[in-house]
Amino acid sequence: MAEATRTRRGKGRPDDGRSNDHLFDRELDHLPPEVRWREWMNRVEATIFAASEPVGRDTLARIVGKTCSIDLLIDDIREELRGRPYDLVAVAGGWKHLTRPAYADAIRTAVDARERAVDLTQSEVLVLMCIAYFQPITRGELSSFFSKEISRDLIGNLRALGFIASGPRAPQPGAPYTYVTTQSFLLEFGLDTLRDLPDFEALEDAGLLSKEKLLAGDIAPGFSDGASEIGVEFDE
Repeated sequence: MAEATRTRRGKGRPDDGRSNDHLFDRELDHLPPEVRWREWMNRVEATIFAASEPVGRDTLARIVGKTCSIDLLIDDIREELRGRPYDLVAVAGGWKHLTRPAYADAIRTAVDARERAVDLTQSEVLVLMCIAYFQPITRGELSSFFSKEISRDLIGNLRALGFIASGPRAPQPGAPYTYVTTQSFLLEFGLDTLRDLPDFEALEDAGLLSKEKLLAGDIAPGFSDGASEIGVEFDE
């Protein structure tokens, strides 16, 4: 209880963590190597489990020794989770516990998914795809791209969902704002970084997607499955 009280009192004072760093034993040199490794694994898994957002490498580095490989720790934790209904997944620049897709129907049945599902119209999906691939991009450029006005309401809805945010101002008359995707976008679509987006040219070469079809509002089957009701439901 005393330890918990000290933690609560220290909350909100940015220098507390640094001043008490010497009290936390990261190295665990007094432990045998195999016991030390197990403790590091437990610390990492507990931290990720307790976090509501993906936990980044810098955060995990604060709880393990200098010689510890976080990647190897993650690999060992994931190996132990084989056969479990959840996994440790690299997403949005960090790691997060996510349930496996095979259990999505069970989760939807147990939880009122209607309150948590994100429904996007086909127009919103198309605009979001364009922002993801061609960011930073202005609303005017999006309108020119589709040869029709992209409404402020559509942009506002994507912003309200947290999928896009304002980027740098464009070097154009009036210096309009550009739009970029967010960490929430990566998290909802299960991407670690934007580099994990399907390669646009590869999709074109495979005949799965083309810029002409995109401009015409024709989404390839691989993207349209669930796109109109993109049920990016919580942590599948």
